[in-house]
Amino acid sequence: MTDAATRGHQEAEDDIGAGPEPTERGVLRWAFLRRRRWIVGAAVFTALHQMCEAAVPVLIGAVVDHAVRGGGVGDLALWIGLLAALFLALTAAMRLGGRWNRQGSQGAAHDLRMVAVARILDPRGFANGARSSGTLLSTATSDTLRIGLGNRAWVIGSGAFAALAFGAVALLLTSVPLGLLVLLGLVPLLAATRLLAKPLSAQGSAEQAQVAKATGTAADLVRGLRILKGIGAESAAQGRYRTASRSALAATVRAARWDAGYRAVTLLLNGLFLAVVTWVGARFTVEGTISIGEFVASVGLAQFLIGPSNRFGGAMSLRARARGSAGRLAALLSEPYAVAGGDRTAPPPPPEELAIDGVKYGPGLRLDLRIESGTALGIVAPDPADAAALLDVLALRTVPDEGRISLGGIPLADLELGAARSALLVADHDADLFDATVTENVAVSGRPERVAAAMAAADADEVVRALPDGADSRIGERGRTLSGGQRQRVALARALAADPPVLVLHEPTTAVDAATEAKIATGLREMRTGRTTVLVTTSPILLQSCDRVVLLADGAVQATGTHRELTCDQPSYHAAVMA
Repeated sequence: MTDAATRGHQEAEDDIGAGPEPTERGVLRWAFLRRRRWIVGAAVFTALHQMCEAAVPVLIGAVVDHAVRGGGVGDLALWIGLLAALFLALTAAMRLGGRWNRQGSQGAAHDLRMVAVARILDPRGFANGARSSGTLLSTATSDTLRIGLGNRAWVIGSGAFAALAFGAVALLLTSVPLGLLVLLGLVPLLAATRLLAKPLSAQGSAEQAQVAKATGTAADLVRGLRILKGIGAESAAQGRYRTASRSALAATVRAARWDAGYRAVTLLLNGLFLAVVTWVGARFTVEGTISIGEFVASVGLAQFLIGPSNRFGGAMSLRARARGSAGRLAALLSEPYAVAGGDRTAPPPPPEELAIDGVKYGPGLRLDLRIESGTALGIVAPDPADAAALLDVLALRTVPDEGRISLGGIPLADLELGAARSALLVADHDADLFDATVTENVAVSGRPERVAAAMAAADADEVVRALPDGADSRIGERGRTLSGGQRQRVALARALAADPPVLVLHEPTTAVDAATEAKIATGLREMRTGRTTVLVTTSPILLQSCDRVVLLADGAVQATGTHRELTCDQPSYHAAVMA
């Protein structure tokens, strides 16, 4: 990993702290604690808003009673003024509560996105292999948003509780029998609402899972779009996405049906409850037990309290959706690491001789090799599996089964991963570019003073001359506005600009013509003078520029010499390189 990447990862860790415990409960707790100030503030303002809402029918009832008793115009104006002040307080509390609520939910979603991205970009990688980009995208976006929105359940629940408590006191002060009727009736109403919400939550979780799967499939297909078109597999890709999309659609329709049924049943129950309260209140008013204003206040409170009781169900639905997403994020965070790294942060002092001693990995790689400091070594691996295994252990993407790799006499395993990858950089053949300018892509290593020289060495300055804004031209996601050869040259310039003591390049010129490749070979040799360079390639032009070439067979060194010597003496080398 480059110094810039290491710093970026460290900044992300500093921003989010240690991160949550990788469990469903741990993720939800962390999301709350990170934004608890905003959530508590939103809960207070929402509770104040709900109590003001509950006070509205009480105050209206008082105005009605005052008017019935023939109160004066001045007193009536005072009551109306109080009602206006109540609405001002209600509005202010609603606005502040909504603003703090968004900070508590959207802010938590941002924090969780940083957690997810930090794990995805963690230099230690994934022991079980990289997850699909679509799955990672869905977890880092949709799931983190749902977990953040789960914080709203605390705010909604607090407001609903405050409204019910205030309304209960107001009802009991107005009429004890009518107040008890409303409060006792709310208990089974809330129980029924909670019972009906359980299958709705289950259907919602199933919907999220299917939508996440469809999103992941779409992202994977978009990522491999060029390959799919190249092999004529568009119809197969469409079929794959169609299946995933239909499953998501079916899950969404099922969830929508449950939601519609839930809303219809709860609306019916609330209507019946309000009808009973209205009928009893009217009887009490006719009998003179309560005044007309108290009847208006009681019915208004009963109607109002239906809303907070329903919001409890909404809060539970939010929490259920958040739990499902928290489980998926926790699964990502609990993925074991591929490598651990050591605790030594200083890179080895020069000379940086690279020694591969008794390294065994997988079924094929069995390697002993020493690469002198400041030399250019070519490695030819006719079996691509041998090349892939070698690159994986050199890049510290995996741990060899046996043996060790040391740099300047210091085992790479003893170095902190950032220090190890700064000292030994592996530039893969399929390295991606970013949606930025050419200059920004090349300078991402944190060595801007080397950008111009690296561009010239990789012949990338010819690329920028063909672009409308030169080096300041944006090249799109994964460099899609460039040709294959142009992307390779920009990626090579990025690796050269990093200027590591040891640079390992895997087939850096497969998409360029022979003349360009010869220019790159010369530039590469000049720029890497005094530095160790390893070229894992079958390009005769690049191999000819190397000081020494090693031929691998069955994962081990079969022969070593110059490109000319091996071409003459080793038929397998000649077949691999000159074919």
